[in-house]
Amino acid sequence: MSELVTYRVDGDVAVITLNNPERLNPMSGALQQQMRQHLAAVAADKAVRALLITAAGRAFCVGADLTGFGPSEDPRSLGNRTADAMHGQSNRLISDIRALPVPVVVAVNGATAGAGVGIALSGDVVIAAKSAYFYLPFMCKLGIVPDLGTTWFYQRLLGTGRATALTLLGDRLPADKAADWGLIWQCVDDAALQDEALATARRLAQLPAHAALETRRAYEAAAGHTLDQQMHYEAERQRELLDKPEMKEGVAAFLEKRAPRFPAR
Repeated sequence: MSELVTYRVDGDVAVITLNNPERLNPMSGALQQQMRQHLAAVAADKAVRALLITAAGRAFCVGADLTGFGPSEDPRSLGNRTADAMHGQSNRLISDIRALPVPVVVAVNGATAGAGVGIALSGDVVIAAKSAYFYLPFMCKLGIVPDLGTTWFYQRLLGTGRATALTLLGDRLPADKAADWGLIWQCVDDAALQDEALATARRLAQLPAHAALETRRAYEAAAGHTLDQQMHYEAERQRELLDKPEMKEGVAAFLEKRAPRFPAR
């Protein structure tokens, strides 16, 4: 199997790179399988404290590999085959990223379309090059809904009005506007993207070991809670977190006027 996804560890930061630039990194089954294997390696390696996901070439990911949608000897319909594959692997890829015990930075280096948008937005901090854009061809070109969590991310980050318009019109959302609208954290010059993303990952690597999971869970809970329910959630999390060693280290660092030194996982 060719190396469609590469993996390396740079200090305490792991780097996963989509590596099929000639075809603009489509989400083939093989690419998804390799990416999930590397995500499992990140989760298992306690020396890794942050993850950077990026891509080789002029595109981040153009979505599903449509060459695999042709005639098949499989007796199931295209819809049944695709839905089963999503349940069995594609959706799990997004869930794997969201379940990682480390912060995830995504460096979007170019065109990001279709299911590739779901991968990009599954990160905790998304930084895009100025030449990058986000594009949903699902409904306007194919008559299907955005998938791999894209409707979930778009609705929460952009609001229903903008999410609906981008889905129906199929307009490209440039990286600078994506940052202005709150879809991503930052838009930077193309030449600065990789350095900026790696520097951000290194900053996140200094956080408490539970920072990423606790933060994701808190905001996901907030999306479905009333104010009173969320305040109750916050108080109950503080019941546990205030007694953890990280809190003691943070207070000590404050009193000693130094940066906190949190232990690895």
